[in-house]
Amino acid sequence: MKRPNWFQVSAEGAKAVGALHHYVTTGTELPPDLIHLVFLRASQLNGCAHCIDIHTRDLIKTGMTIDKIVLVPVWEEAEYLFSDRERAALAWTEEVTRVSETHASDDAYCAALSVFGEKDLVDLTLAIAAMNAINRMGISFRMKPLAKA
Repeated sequence: MKRPNWFQVSAEGAKAVGALHHYVTTGTELPPDLIHLVFLRASQLNGCAHCIDIHTRDLIKTGMTIDKIVLVPVWEEAEYLFSDRERAALAWTEEVTRVSETHASDDAYCAALSVFGEKDLVDLTLAIAAMNAINRMGISFRMKPLAKA
């Protein structure tokens, strides 16, 4: 069944979600590669093909190697490829994306806070929240990846 383009059906809603996305990608001190890494991991956890495709491409544009990108789902096994800050961001992304299971535990919060500090951790959490919202819209309305066969 064909589903509508949610950007067109609810332009004001899309604008609101877009404003949060714009803030986290341009209005924070977080580097673009870290933001797109978080976007990719959240999208992988949520199973959003459209966003996985986009943020993989974004990471390639930042200069991240394909070798590193393909190991994002198993970053803990390939931790030597990821900086301390990237590992902390990936762990917090998993904690927040799976919040119904983790309840954003104190241990995970303290671990992330020790690496990011309050302001960056709030901004990182906003980035995770934005991508989770976009994933839910993308999946619900069957946004297609850009990839071609």
